[in-house]
Amino acid sequence: MYAIIRAGGKQAKVHSGDVIEIERVKSDAEELTFAPLLVVDDKGNAVSDRDVLAKASVTAKVLGESQGPKIDIFKYKNKSGNRRRQGHRQKYTRIEITGIELPGATKAKTTAAKATAAKTSAAKPAAEKATAAKPTAAKAPAPKAGAKTSAAKTTKAKGDTSEEE
Repeated sequence: MYAIIRAGGKQAKVHSGDVIEIERVKSDAEELTFAPLLVVDDKGNAVSDRDVLAKASVTAKVLGESQGPKIDIFKYKNKSGNRRRQGHRQKYTRIEITGIELPGATKAKTTAAKATAAKTSAAKPAAEKATAAKPTAAKAPAPKAGAKTSAAKTTKAKGDTSEEE
């Protein structure tokens, strides 16, 4: 099971047990909770219904803070002596995803799956009857374009104008 969460204006695809870095969270809490934007279960069923996702949660444990790489900014204008130097180092919070909870989605999915199965099982016999009624004819391979199809054409000379075809 995995989920798509939004943290710090960015989205991340997370599994249970993943360790990721998000933009710095100014909180002393040891555990964070995120509302997922999308959840995909082990069977591959995607849940994007807002009502169901409002009850879902992704919990994470805060591991600590770190800093990203140093970014050097140097602005220069020719012939004027104008030079400006600046730097930046982004701060991140390291978190470990401890769990993805999706209550109520399994019941909704199973009832929807049963309804879909009932519709497809009712539609299958009608489709099978329609295909059984049609006779199947063996198709002959189509001749290739530019290929000569009869022996008369192959024996015909260039000057011969008689129509034997």
